[in-house]
Amino acid sequence: MILAKALMPSDGLQLICSIALIVLGIAMFLTVYRILRGPSLPDRVVALDLLAYFATGAICIYSIQFGRSSLLIVAVVMALILFLGTAAFAYYIEKRANP
Repeated sequence: MILAKALMPSDGLQLICSIALIVLGIAMFLTVYRILRGPSLPDRVVALDLLAYFATGAICIYSIQFGRSSLLIVAVVMALILFLGTAAFAYYIEKRANP
C-alpha cells in the first residue's frame, strides 16, 4: 500500500497532466479538421501523422498521470513506427514527383 502511494504523482502533477491532456485533445480535434479539410494528399498525410504523434504524447501523459511506466514502452515503439511511416511516405512523394 505504501509503495503504491509512493508511485502516484502529487496533486499538482495530476492537475498539470489533466490540463495537458485537454490541450492535446483540442489539438487533436483541430488536426482532424485539417485531415478532413486538407487541400492536398500530402497535407492530409502530414496531419494524420501529427494526429498519431499527439496520440503518442497523450499515452505518455496518461502514463505519468497514473504511474504506469509500461505504457512508455508502447509510446516509444509507436513513435518509432510512426517515424518509419513518415519516411516511407516522403520517399513515395519524392519518387512520384521524379519518375
